[in-house]
Amino acid sequence: MGVLIVIPARYASTRYPGKPLVALRGASGAARTLVERSWAAARAVPGIERVVVATDDARIRDAAHGFGAEVVMTAPEAANGTERVAEAHAALGGGFEIVVNLQGDAPLTPPWFVAELVAGLRADPGADVATPVLRCDGRALNGFLADRRAGRVGGTTAVFGEGGRALYFSKEVIPYTAARYEDTAAETPVFHHVGVYAYRPAALAAYPGLAQGPLERLEGLEQLRFLEHGHPVLCVEVQARGRQFWELNNPEDVPRLEAMMAEMGIE
Repeated sequence: MGVLIVIPARYASTRYPGKPLVALRGASGAARTLVERSWAAARAVPGIERVVVATDDARIRDAAHGFGAEVVMTAPEAANGTERVAEAHAALGGGFEIVVNLQGDAPLTPPWFVAELVAGLRADPGADVATPVLRCDGRALNGFLADRRAGRVGGTTAVFGEGGRALYFSKEVIPYTAARYEDTAAETPVFHHVGVYAYRPAALAAYPGLAQGPLERLEGLEQLRFLEHGHPVLCVEVQARGRQFWELNNPEDVPRLEAMMAEMGIE
């Protein structure tokens, strides 16, 4: 009864086809694919029993085998990463206490984000799913707002209530605030949803059988299916500890991520 990390990696992304195989250059100029960097981030998490890449594409499978990852092949019909993770977990025979979905577009995820997420779910028996949230500073919030003005989705934001229970997730910047913030480390009331999930196996197994609701279809956010069907989702606030965080959502994010890795000295 340990923790399994699954990295869902799909080649046929609508917004960015072939994204898992996009090369990102680190501080020294060495290039590694997005899926390899995500796998390395997963391997850095303490206390993890197993890490696998789940994909339906032979190109991703071959690339993952090339850097030593274990791969589970899944069906191309999976609607999102959670469905792909559920299929991979079932193919491995289950038996894990917690299953973590470390989405393959978040290579800058620090190991403590995942460790604290797992600890949060273990400490809250009433939650079926947990996901990390990171309070935006002024620089991050302004990046979100600039992306929306340009018609891009820069990330997902979360609002939550008492005890960290999720109220909503959106690709818009919520909650609305009339205040304006400088590009500094000053705190804002907006929380960036970090694209990682920890599931209890029963909730994960049930997910593919739940119908998509209107909010999931509108936003394109898989976690809304849990909320629309009444499954409690726990938001676990994590701290950046000086690290920058961003997902690879659009081609324009590549230089942004590479600049962050250079600044933080990530090879």
